[in-house]
Amino acid sequence: MNSGIKQYIILIGLVLATGSCASQRPVLYPNAHLKSVGKEVAKADTDECIQLAIDYGAKEDSGARVATDTAKGAAVGGAGGAAVGAVRGNAGIGAAAGAAGGGAVSMTRSMLNSGKPGPVFKKFVDQCLRDKGYQPIGWR
Repeated sequence: MNSGIKQYIILIGLVLATGSCASQRPVLYPNAHLKSVGKEVAKADTDECIQLAIDYGAKEDSGARVATDTAKGAAVGGAGGAAVGAVRGNAGIGAAAGAAGGGAVSMTRSMLNSGKPGPVFKKFVDQCLRDKGYQPIGWR
């Protein structure tokens, strides 16, 4: 195994190890309700809304998203690689190299983003928090 492949495998391992720690949470505007209940109650209410979103299926499968993004990246990379390879006289090798590169880049980007909730999940949690009297203004 050459050193480039070893380095890539190590990078993927680090991404997987740290990606799960990067989950986002809603940011709440400090309205009268938040000020009256305090940060600890607001955190518990937010945790409850997040769990409710999970229980009702609003959270997407990040593994499936990574796989889909990787396949799309490989397809785009393969097409680009085939075009370059055709010009240089070997479309097959160009397609293979492009697919490998495109898939690797897409997989890495998707894994880095896998801790970020999807739009439906965010809307679900935001609505739950609004129902409780909070004003979510974004996610961080």
